Amino acid sequence: MLRLVIAFLFLTGPALAATETAVVAGGCFWCVEADFESVTGVKEVVSGYTGGKTKNPTYKQVTRGGTGHYEAVEIRFDPAKIGYAKIMELFFRSIDPTDAGGQFCDRGDSYRTAIFVQNAAQRKAAEAAKAEAEKSLGRNVVTPILNAGPFYKAEAYHQNYYRGSKIILTRRGPKSQSEAYKFYRSSCGRDQRVRQLWGNAAPFTH
Repeated sequence: MLRLVIAFLFLTGPALAATETAVVAGGCFWCVEADFESVTGVKEVVSGYTGGKTKNPTYKQVTRGGTGHYEAVEIRFDPAKIGYAKIMELFFRSIDPTDAGGQFCDRGDSYRTAIFVQNAAQRKAAEAAKAEAEKSLGRNVVTPILNAGPFYKAEAYHQNYYRGSKIILTRRGPKSQSEAYKFYRSSCGRDQRVRQLWGNAAPFTH
């Protein structure tokens, strides 16, 4: 039995240790999740809420306002395959970091952009990426770099929404979640605005 436990720890320990996290808010968390789950080295992206004071908030509470929370994602990645600095570079080029009032068609505090750092190394990398983004755009970047706090996982139906098969009723009739997501992303103008800002440097535009 002891040998089995040791073998288990030997096999799982390095794998567990090889996962780091980055927490960012980039407007609609469905979109940020879809973007970063396509990145080599990213293991998983979890949609959730952070930055506020309300414990265990619901989607309705966050979008209604008053909780202080952002729609955010936790990006779990293998640092041997992709570094935190690269994730920061991709993040800035996937959003409009000049907009302080929300993102694209989504307005309000919960849709603002932010980076939530967990240590001094992450802060240094985030600050460098922000400075580089400002230089590249030639404009002021308003995305704040904040200390990470509790991250609350969003409701189950928000996870992997962009590839869900559940049929839902939309203004254009019944559609699968994935179809509804594509329509939302297009009509919200996310990719159009990101391409306008970043041109060929935009990594995720569809």
